[in-house]
Amino acid sequence: MNGAHDLGGMMGFGPVIAETDEPVFHTEWERRAFAVTLAMGALGEWNLDQSRHARETLPPPQYLTSSYFQIWLAGLVKLLEEHGLATSDELASGTVRQPARQTRKPQLKAAGVVSAMAKGGPVDRAAPADALYKPGDKIVTVNMHPSGHTRLARYLRGHKGEIASVHGCHVFPDSNAMGLGEDPHWLYSVKFSACELWGGSHRRDDYVFADLWEPYLIGR
Repeated sequence: MNGAHDLGGMMGFGPVIAETDEPVFHTEWERRAFAVTLAMGALGEWNLDQSRHARETLPPPQYLTSSYFQIWLAGLVKLLEEHGLATSDELASGTVRQPARQTRKPQLKAAGVVSAMAKGGPVDRAAPADALYKPGDKIVTVNMHPSGHTRLARYLRGHKGEIASVHGCHVFPDSNAMGLGEDPHWLYSVKFSACELWGGSHRRDDYVFADLWEPYLIGR
């Protein structure tokens, strides 16, 4: 969807300022927010793409004025309420007011965190068909404005690029985030010239590489 999260290539937000020796977490609550988000995701009530979509669909004023982990926490609150794991009253009061219900997977206990994190959540899948493109092929990205989740950034839509490499077949986030199944598709690294994306004032040897799924691409 075209939301407040899709800021790539937009003007008016100022430069990106890198923090020297930036820590992973600036405060203890950020560490806890990250941990509880992963722990709740391990229950199997939603998938990775649904979690992203929950953050992306926060109201723009809230999204744009929140820090990174504030956005994570707000997205988790949305998911908890939508899936009936907590009510707004419980979250506001910090008091349980309804019986716990069975979840798809058991809770992730402290002893299992290291192995669970090491295992990760692989999203590569068996290919349903041969790949349409190979390195060196010229493509153009589709110009779309979906109401649901997508990983095709606005600033890349409708632009010419070149296949740089093939990553294999992976879960398609546009379908997975909407609860419509994994619908695996081939995933490519696509090379775009900065001049193609933002005009001739940019250096001709500057490029952007983006990982894009096959449905986002049209051969040319």
